[in-house]
Parts: sequence; C-alpha cells; structure tokens
Amino acid sequence: MSNQRAGKTYKAGASDGGLGDMKLRNFFRKAATIVEADTDAQFYFEQIVDHINQGGNIMTDDPVAIRRILGL
Repeated sequence: MSNQRAGKTYKAGASDGGLGDMKLRNFFRKAATIVEADTDAQFYFEQIVDHINQGGNIMTDDPVAIRRILGL
C-alpha cells in the first residue's frame, strides 16, 4: 500500500476544436451542393462555409453576429 496521492492528469494531444470546425465546414459545403441551385438555402450554406474558411467561429448566440455570418 502506498501513501502517494494521485498525480494531476492532462491531455497531451491537441484539442479537437479544429477537427470539429472542419467537419462542420464539410457538412455545410455538402449541404450547399445538395440543395437546389440558386436558392436562399444554398447561399446561406455557402456564407457559413466562407466564414469558417476565414477562421471564424459559428458557435455564438449573438443575433448580430449570426446576421453578419449569414450575410443579412
């Protein structure tokens, strides 16, 4: 039996933040190709893809930021 306490642990690898954004970007890119051409939905999906490609984050509750991302 040991009197040694448990050590502190931490993740040694990179966080999943970038991978999640890439999956979201790919989802919106695919969605833009699936919907009918020249529709509002396609435009909004492409706006989101452009925003993510420029390094933006879509995880927000701010209505002004959401309007800006969607190009409204």
